[in-house]
Parts: sequence; C-alpha cells; structure tokens
Amino acid sequence: MEHKKVIVTGGNRGIGKGIVLSLLDQGYLVLATSRDSKKFDMSHQNLEVANLDVCDQASIDDFQQIVNDFDPDILINNAGITKDNLFLRMNEDDWAEVIDTNLNSVFRMTKLVVRGMLKKKWGRIINISSISGSMGNPGQTNYSASKAGVEAFSRSLAKELGSRNITVNSVAPGFIQTDMTQGLIDEEITKKIPLQRVGSVEDVASLINFLVSEESNYITGQTLVVDGGLFMK
Repeated sequence: MEHKKVIVTGGNRGIGKGIVLSLLDQGYLVLATSRDSKKFDMSHQNLEVANLDVCDQASIDDFQQIVNDFDPDILINNAGITKDNLFLRMNEDDWAEVIDTNLNSVFRMTKLVVRGMLKKKWGRIINISSISGSMGNPGQTNYSASKAGVEAFSRSLAKELGSRNITVNSVAPGFIQTDMTQGLIDEEITKKIPLQRVGSVEDVASLINFLVSEESNYITGQTLVVDGGLFMK
C-alpha cells in the first residue's frame, strides 16, 4: 500500500487529535500542526508536527517550505475556535477572530497545497464544518457564519478541482464530546438527538477515514453531517 501523506491543522486536541490518531492507525503519514507543537505525543514514527498559526500570514509563509518538503496528498482543515456571545453583546474582535481562524485559514491553507495536488492529479481536501453552519445557533452568529462559509467554499472549490481528480468535502459534526464542548452538553440536549447520545471523536474520524480513501472517489462538494440525527435536511 502506498502511504499517502496528510496535513491536519489543529491536530493536538479534540476532533483534530482523534483524526490524527485514526489516520496513523490506518497507515497514513501525518503532519499535524498546532500553535504549540510541544503538546503532541511524538511516539508514533509516522507522525510529524509543526508549529503553525493559521491566522498569521508570516507563519503561513514559513510553513510553505514544510509543505513543499512534505508534499501532501490530503489536507484536513480542522483548526477552529469559538467566541460565543449574544449578537448584541458580541464585539468586532470576537467576530473577526472567529471568521479569520475558521474561514480565512481554510483559504490560506488550501492555497499552500492545491498546486501540488494539481500536479499529481489526485487530492483530498476535507474541511471541518459544524451543524451550526446549517441550522444556526443562538450566541454563535460568528461561528455559524464561519462554518456556513466553509461549506460554500468547499462546494465552489469542488467544481473548480473536480476535473483534476481532487475532491473537496465538508464534515459537519454535531455535539461531539471534546474539551471544547465540556460543560455545554446536558441531558436536555441529549434528549433531542435521535440516537440519544452525544458523538465521539471516533465517530467523526471514521467518516474522515472513508473520505480520504479511494472508496469515496465519486463524492465531492458535499457536506456530510455527523450528529446522531439532530439536524435533518
């Protein structure tokens, strides 16, 4: 088996960490990024790590050479933050920081890798969205807007790159048990989920494993939801 190379942003915790560990188990070569690469467990021989601030253009520029050397086949844009507040109380900094981290970074990171994928005539770009991008959520106008933008970006880019055998999809998790959702999930939320449980990072990672594989080669421009049935279109 050819060991394909994957970049995962924000890979040191939560969903990103689950994706990194799952891909390593599947035999992929993974380059995981974080603002502080010292937070990674470096015990796996197929794991490389790098410092990267997806909101800092200088950091992005420095990362370009690492990308060139690594020559990725797959990009998973996972880095993201929340700065929740009711709209009337939300300040412009909280709006701008969430949009920059969750949406603008997808543009920046994809720019770094897409030329290499075009040369190979093969690639996978997976952008981590959220059901908030489709259904909205009180107190998350910034977060919901950023994730809706990620999904629209993915659809448009899929149409541009499809003829070169590069697929672009979004994965939209619902309530997943991570440190980011700690304290947000209660019994009332769980009751609204048809499967009657919150998701695990493994639930998301298993879908990622499918999307990066050849088995998904006729799926592009889609938003695939992992939420236990909470939001149904």
